Amino acid sequence: MINAIAIDDEPLALKVIENFCEKVDFINLQKTFNKPSEALKYLNKFPVDLLFLDINMPSINGIEFYREMKQNTMVIFTTAYTEYAVEGFNLNAVDYILKPFTLERFMMAVNKANDYLNYQTQKENTSQFLFIRADYSLLKINMAHIVYIEGLDDYLKIHLENQKTVVTRLTMKALLEKLPSKQFIRVHRSFIVPLERIESVRNKNILIAGKEIPIGNSYEETFFKQFKE
Repeated sequence: MINAIAIDDEPLALKVIENFCEKVDFINLQKTFNKPSEALKYLNKFPVDLLFLDINMPSINGIEFYREMKQNTMVIFTTAYTEYAVEGFNLNAVDYILKPFTLERFMMAVNKANDYLNYQTQKENTSQFLFIRADYSLLKINMAHIVYIEGLDDYLKIHLENQKTVVTRLTMKALLEKLPSKQFIRVHRSFIVPLERIESVRNKNILIAGKEIPIGNSYEETFFKQFKE
């Protein structure tokens, strides 16, 4: 069960969130607030798992409110203004939904929060799914669907089987730390591959799904040792 509160200066917006939460069996909406100062006092006494947080409020900007929080709480930003999307994304928001939003869109957001909470609290999930921030949202990727990962300057391209390629702002080192070492290996400064998808290795080139991936000199010894095992 996800314990949540909602903060918005518009009573109607809070009512919509309240009604939608009643239709979700894993969300416990404890309280709603139209004054951020009262919400902050509540949070200092009763920490929650998730915030539904409006951005454009008269007393304080929702983004600034979230920055001032001491707790590491998931947040779904709710707003009528698209220009705040980048800032919300940079604050590691679970999602960013534009008003007026439908129940279907609301369900997409809370399901992401539920998946992410399970990912954080249940260790067994870490071997199956990868959570990546891309497209101003939190994406859940099944590791079994990863064909290979390609590094491009400050960005990574995660190539997926029969799915759209995910582009994320992340370093190769940071992503490698999220992946199980027995299943994925870095073979080049610009490539990480899943070992089980390797079709052949020839002349220091790996073949995966018709793509030739080079083996870098500094990665060669480690790769062949793990590949043979």
